[in-house]
Amino acid sequence: MTGISVATAAPIGSYQHGTVVRMRMGDCMLMHRGFMNQFGPPQAAVVEEGCPEYTLVTDKVVFLIVGKSSNQLVPLAEVIDFRIQKKETAVRVDDARKESKFTIKEMTLRSEWELIQKHIENQLNDSSNHSVDTSMALRSRE
Repeated sequence: MTGISVATAAPIGSYQHGTVVRMRMGDCMLMHRGFMNQFGPPQAAVVEEGCPEYTLVTDKVVFLIVGKSSNQLVPLAEVIDFRIQKKETAVRVDDARKESKFTIKEMTLRSEWELIQKHIENQLNDSSNHSVDTSMALRSRE
């Protein structure tokens, strides 16, 4: 034998490719609390930083993934390698040696996600056109 094969050295599971198109800071509490902490008796308030939520677009599926801490940053508009592992997404950015784990919050078919995005865009265009028409109507009355 000449050495260890790449298959045994690599983590289990094949990587997929996706593009991060959106990031916002969300609430970490829902991701890290158990059932009893969520629905049991009130406990002392803990101040937590926000956790990053990313929209990860692939060929067929769009994922909303949430980091476990505020320092899990992924660059926007870059293709990243990821794999699904249990209920998490393991992300590898820029050939990093270690993967970052993200919780999957939502999954949507890309075709449905694109329809929703188109609907939002149309609503924004309609509302901006409406406000322009209103301002023009007000000017013409003066």
